Amino acid sequence: MYVDVILPLPLPGMFTYALPAEVAKRTEIGQRVVVPFGKRKHYTGIIARIHDQPKEGFTIREIHSLPDDKPVVTPSQLQLWEWVAFYYLSPLGEVCKAALPSFMKPEDLSNRYVPKIEIYYRLNKEIEAADLSQLLARAKKQEALLTSIREELRTTKRESIRRQEVTSLPQYSPSILKGLTDKGIVKVETIQTSRLEKSLASIREPYALSKAQQQAMEQLRGILSEKETVLLHGVTSGGKTEIYIHLIESILSQGKQTLYLLPEIALTTQLTQRLKDVFGHKLGIYHSGIGDNERTEIWQKMLSDNPYQIILGARSSLFLPFRKLGLVIVDEEHETSYKQQDPAPRYHARDTAIMLAHLNGAKCLLGSATPSVESYYNTRSGKYGLVTLNERFNGMKMPRIQLENTRELRRRKKMKSILSPALINETAAALERSEQVILFRNRRGYAPVLECKECAWTPKCSHCDVSLTLHRQPQRLVCHYCNKSYPLPSSCPMCGTERLEPHGLGTEQLEEEVKKIFPTCNVVRMDGDTTRGRKAYERIIHAFQDRKIDILVGTQMLSKGLDFDHVRVVGIISADALINHPDFRSHERGFQLMTQAAGRSGRKNEQGMVIIQTADPMQSIYRYVIDNDYAGFFSEELAERKQFGYPPFTRLIRITLRHRQEHLTAGAATHLVELLREKLKERVLGPSRPPVARVKMQYLQEILLKLETGYSPQRVRQFLLKAEQSLHAIPSYRYVTLSYDVDPM
Repeated sequence: MYVDVILPLPLPGMFTYALPAEVAKRTEIGQRVVVPFGKRKHYTGIIARIHDQPKEGFTIREIHSLPDDKPVVTPSQLQLWEWVAFYYLSPLGEVCKAALPSFMKPEDLSNRYVPKIEIYYRLNKEIEAADLSQLLARAKKQEALLTSIREELRTTKRESIRRQEVTSLPQYSPSILKGLTDKGIVKVETIQTSRLEKSLASIREPYALSKAQQQAMEQLRGILSEKETVLLHGVTSGGKTEIYIHLIESILSQGKQTLYLLPEIALTTQLTQRLKDVFGHKLGIYHSGIGDNERTEIWQKMLSDNPYQIILGARSSLFLPFRKLGLVIVDEEHETSYKQQDPAPRYHARDTAIMLAHLNGAKCLLGSATPSVESYYNTRSGKYGLVTLNERFNGMKMPRIQLENTRELRRRKKMKSILSPALINETAAALERSEQVILFRNRRGYAPVLECKECAWTPKCSHCDVSLTLHRQPQRLVCHYCNKSYPLPSSCPMCGTERLEPHGLGTEQLEEEVKKIFPTCNVVRMDGDTTRGRKAYERIIHAFQDRKIDILVGTQMLSKGLDFDHVRVVGIISADALINHPDFRSHERGFQLMTQAAGRSGRKNEQGMVIIQTADPMQSIYRYVIDNDYAGFFSEELAERKQFGYPPFTRLIRITLRHRQEHLTAGAATHLVELLREKLKERVLGPSRPPVARVKMQYLQEILLKLETGYSPQRVRQFLLKAEQSLHAIPSYRYVTLSYDVDPM
């Protein structure tokens, strides 16, 4: 017998190994298997197929061992892996690597999952009272600690006490406790415990739905009975989360599981408690921010007879082993964070979630106040159902949005700060009423460019063709592509002058300016630099919820569905930078970011105020944002995309070629285009140099495939793989690497 094994390596296909007769009967598809690979390596892979057909012309090696008695991957998971690998043009091994927790695919056999072991102490009941009195005759401190342990066990009605509880007793010291254990008065036990279960407060019932929410809920139930996928288009602060909670309850009553997807780890922080309050230990949290041991425990629990009934998580939670999946919720479905960029597989979690639901016979609910153009188009074409929620919860008014023309203000010399006079005044008024303010600038760092005033020299990364961003905390120049940092020069290396000045605006500079204007306020920044630690998101969000922060300055992570009660004013700084990218999606992203950021204001109290600072207020997109007119924006955007042949009317695949020598990258790209045009004709665009043409010491070239939506993915895959093989058959292009980005964002 033989097994075909998926190894967590970026290599095409599977690898065949011989199965010894003594283990053949206890081998199943989905089990982990340790196999030799290369001369000295061993890898842990997944058995995808068991058969009796050896590959001709190959020396087939035997497996090393089977680490588990049962499968750790279900058949529907393997189906999903195969779909992701097929659709996103990725090796199956890369999908396996992305899906499994690290400790379930160790390259080094000693690098395994480590169970959590806790030390407990219990009283030795075999010791008679007389003997005990003699043992403690001259040990008053040991007697006092023993009395405290006894009292704790009596009060809690338990047989044993955790080490942490003993160490918190006032009579404790390591030597005193050791004395009790050495005499056998207290026995030591080691118990394997779970990292997952935490103590819970009481569980509450879901809140009653408003009339508008109830109507949306009834529509959802009706449409979900007919269609696999439904889009819930609800305004910001419309109460979509409470609708999700009621829908989850109905799924639980059917004995089925729910996967609740969010685009950012930051959002799980705020939502976790709301769901825990209702569902308690039925809820599990899964994302890349939790430890490898904990992720492994969650995976094992999902395979057990008592799995989590609800999983709240980010992209990676799609790959968990669900047994009875009934519903997948993709909240904030428009978010670009759902798209995996690097490393491969470059999958979109929303589209993968729809396939996951389909493979499990479940339903998929997409939710957003600003749906992606593709999703909304699918409701117009009848592919998805649509439910609209137009009212904010409890009749709250939508925020009042005001445009500030910064070009005109500067011309009239009224703009004396990064913030416009109106934004300063509104912020001051909100702070006087003890309300909070959010200021949004979608660029981290202090300034995007440092420039010499004499010769216009700007520092660039030695590994990438990109200007370095100035950071003040600490004083460094940083490349935002490879994260390499450089010391800040005291003078220009070209002309020697010391006149080096920053250009442009980042969140650090905005934070500094706000602190100058409002020196008595607590101003905190939330961006990629201040949220690097595991608990950093939580600390900032909880501090803002508890009103310990007056003004929160940050990047786009502030716009992603966070719910704060006391935000009165939202300021969007340099709004033009959101829409002036050379990308067909730039207006869509700009509309989404501005609308979502605006939605953070006035969510619980009086009407909120939003000020958008722009140098070009006549652009039509601002009118759609002010009027909260998604339908108008969608119609204009759709007409433009149809005219120029962009999604949803076409399907895009971006091919990126990389090599350390520029001429080889360019030559390989030109040759690959010639190969592809033999089959795909005018559908092949390029090659071209991307805006940043060198990253991490490698030169880049890009090719874009623009395909009709009905064009066979199978045929495209065949053409691409054949062309790649032909390219790599040429010796000089053998080490030019190719990567595919299907449906790039």
